[in-house]
Amino acid sequence: MAGIANVIGFDDGPFDREGTEVPLLGAVYARDRLDGVVTGSCTRDGDDGTHAVAELIRTSRFDDHVQCVMIQGITVGGFNVLDVAGLAATLNRPVVIVVRKQPRFERIRHALHNVPGGETKWALIEAAGPPQACGDVWIQTAGIELEWAVETVALHTRFGAFPEPLRVAHLLAAAYATGHSHGSA
Repeated sequence: MAGIANVIGFDDGPFDREGTEVPLLGAVYARDRLDGVVTGSCTRDGDDGTHAVAELIRTSRFDDHVQCVMIQGITVGGFNVLDVAGLAATLNRPVVIVVRKQPRFERIRHALHNVPGGETKWALIEAAGPPQACGDVWIQTAGIELEWAVETVALHTRFGAFPEPLRVAHLLAAAYATGHSHGSA
């Protein structure tokens, strides 16, 4: 099967609605093997998510290893919207956003009216393009052809519908933030 074997999957951890710091965790995979973990943070509803993800990769020992970045959703830490194309260009490698359900954009746009920089954040969401069906999930991409992204997601999906790097990042981020994993991944 084709697809990119060496990826890092990112998810944010649970966070206090009153606080500003949100845990961010990346699970580094080579095919079926978890090779490492990176941890950091971003600002709740901020604008530093793209930079935080890029820096976690660039400053890690896995920078040369990672060939593709997967992120669970286009936002981290509430409404800290990622610049998907900017992240792909900064890292010079593809980015694949994966979500379980087709986003409800009308609700997202309405909610962004209550967030500082909401119009700019909405522009980043629009710039990412419409999500494409990919098996039981939806994806948005930058720096990669859709077919290659679909094959990469399929290569890393073992249990359920979600790719292992994202499933494991979700579990680890919850444990990192709360002391134990919880919820469905």
